[in-house]
Amino acid sequence: MEFPSEDVILMTASPVIKAVTNFRQVSRTLEEFDVEEQPSSLLEKRYPNIKVIQSEVKQLKSEEHKIFTEDGKEYMYEKLCLCAGAKPKLIFEGNPYVLGIRDTDSAEAFQKNLAQAERIVVVGNGGIALELVYEIEGCEVIWAIKDKAIGNTFFDAGAAEFLIPKLTAEKRETAIACKRTKYAMEGREKKEGPRAESDNLGSALGPDWHEGLHLKGTKQFSHKVHIEILCEVKKILLQQEFTQLQRTSLTFPKEEKNVEPDEVLWPIYVELTNGKIYGCNFIVSATGVVPNVKPFLDGNNFALGEDGGLKVDKYMHTSIPDIYAAGDICTASWEPSPVWHQMRLWTQARQMGWYAAKCMAADTLGESIDLDFSFELFAHVTKFFNYKVVVLGKYNAQGLGLDHELMLRCTKGQEYVKVVMQNGRMMGAVLIGETDLEETFENLILNQMDLSAYGEDLLNPNIDIEDYFD
Repeated sequence: MEFPSEDVILMTASPVIKAVTNFRQVSRTLEEFDVEEQPSSLLEKRYPNIKVIQSEVKQLKSEEHKIFTEDGKEYMYEKLCLCAGAKPKLIFEGNPYVLGIRDTDSAEAFQKNLAQAERIVVVGNGGIALELVYEIEGCEVIWAIKDKAIGNTFFDAGAAEFLIPKLTAEKRETAIACKRTKYAMEGREKKEGPRAESDNLGSALGPDWHEGLHLKGTKQFSHKVHIEILCEVKKILLQQEFTQLQRTSLTFPKEEKNVEPDEVLWPIYVELTNGKIYGCNFIVSATGVVPNVKPFLDGNNFALGEDGGLKVDKYMHTSIPDIYAAGDICTASWEPSPVWHQMRLWTQARQMGWYAAKCMAADTLGESIDLDFSFELFAHVTKFFNYKVVVLGKYNAQGLGLDHELMLRCTKGQEYVKVVMQNGRMMGAVLIGETDLEETFENLILNQMDLSAYGEDLLNPNIDIEDYFD
């Protein structure tokens, strides 16, 4: 709290606020933390000058420095920071059989639906889709991805091949200790207020959002996943439409057998761009997010990025005086470091929010401020398929064109190490498993040391690479 005497208003549509707890700086740029939902009264107790208002924003009048809320009130501001996040990008809006998973409410709705499900279709290839497919048991899963390999947002085809055996493993190993996000929605079910349609925003999920959710369908087997690659959803047909059109759907594909027509009638059918049709109980749309800018655009001339976010400069300023933005709602529009890029993730949202607060304080005091170190290197640690996953820098050679080479080291079922090299310098890395290389590689990417002399030995498991570069 830079200004203990100033009034700070936190406006939120949710009855709970997100608090970062158990924060741990893993290395210079990598950080781990838990995210807990807490009643807003805890924040007000801790900081007497903070007032939390639970209401959705109806309108922003930037010229008057005023915010109008849905409950008919108005609030003046000196400085405003917009942190309204993003909304799920649903493949089809308004269809009761299409569920988007983005926040804690939608995760609960999904859990209720899954308890009665025999087959679901998952569309999407990011972090939520990956974890979802891995965690679901006792339910057939048709997974439709537009890429050649799973998990394209986070890694390449090699890493996907390394992970795929986990999807077919019948026996589930005990989970490694969960170091990230825990969610509790205590008391929510007791006081169910009137809920608007899917537009109503809950709190965004972080990694480990599935912890504590009972993700089990009706069947007695554990994993049954079939992946349809290089395809998207062409059309969704309700049961009545499907029978009227006399279309043919397919059974769940079994190995080395011709796929047969399905005799079962399903509530909803998905036609994929590869021509296949599958029936299911419901569809999970895990196809990313769009910045939640709509409530603020009317009457305000914000500059928007190509992805629809509010453009911010390196001081987190939007194009409108006294208005800042941070997290998923904004688009970083400064010239980034060669090994940093924006990605709508929990870690970046926290860093941006913290840095935006410092920028607002510096501006108020008339001080200058340097771009925060967390924007020097893209660094993210998470967990997929029970493996620790660390991604650093241009881990998928983003923006490097053809002018790069990859080096790999893989021990089946244990670890997968990939580095992206350009002109003898390390530009990015993917580390899956307990590799203990993250700090060394982070330093090598940051200091851009010429590693040409080491050649393939850079990943030689018999050479203790940390000793070289300590």
